[in-house]
Amino acid sequence: MHNAMNGNRQGLWLAHGLWFTFWLILLTPIAGVMVILFSLLDPRATLARKVGRLWAQLLLQITHTPLTVEGLEHLIPGQTYVFAANHRSQFDIFVLMATLPGEFGWVAKKSLFQIPIFGQAMTSLGNISIDRSSLKDAIKSLNQAATLVQRGFSLIVFPEGTRATTRELLPFKKGVFIMALKAGQPVVPISINGTMAIQPRGSLHLRPGPVKMVISPPVDPADFKGRPKEEFMAAVYQAIADHFDPDFPYGPVKLHA
Repeated sequence: MHNAMNGNRQGLWLAHGLWFTFWLILLTPIAGVMVILFSLLDPRATLARKVGRLWAQLLLQITHTPLTVEGLEHLIPGQTYVFAANHRSQFDIFVLMATLPGEFGWVAKKSLFQIPIFGQAMTSLGNISIDRSSLKDAIKSLNQAATLVQRGFSLIVFPEGTRATTRELLPFKKGVFIMALKAGQPVVPISINGTMAIQPRGSLHLRPGPVKMVISPPVDPADFKGRPKEEFMAAVYQAIADHFDPDFPYGPVKLHA
């Protein structure tokens, strides 16, 4: 009986995953073409960014993902930030794009920029590609990111460096914080809970469920001037860890394959 029920759940989650994949494949190139065209018409890409936000919101609606956001009051309108979030699922991207206010870009892995249409759209929005296999190229990309932030363009980074499959946060990459210190703008720690239960890395199955995102008060690099960068990293790490719940929302259960 139990095995039959578990098999039914797995089948349902696979059906949800295939339904989501259909819409992802359909909507992504449509949104990508619109982003590219609007970026050509408007160098500031204001409308193009709205298309990207709508794309993310639609994907969350299609998957029936209720979203709770705490801490938006910590963000000052017009202030430039480096947003640093934990990363467990591709749904983290949709959640951040759908909810964070203002205009922002991404520091993302190089392979995303190689996807036809999607990669061109990423480039047209001014996002930064980072090649982790080349230290020289990675440093160059992080310097470009620091320059963008200094010019008033907020960026989102995943300091763990990849989508983790562990309950604990992975050690943070130092390069992200060297960039943030160079840029001199506040880093906003963001804890995302529930996305790994929806669709963990490498899984086609999708289990609809709630997501809770907690925005902690910004960490100002000026407060760490003259101190080891590891202290700056530790402050951001702790802020994310304080509100990160790997068992949200179902408790410590085995994730779907």
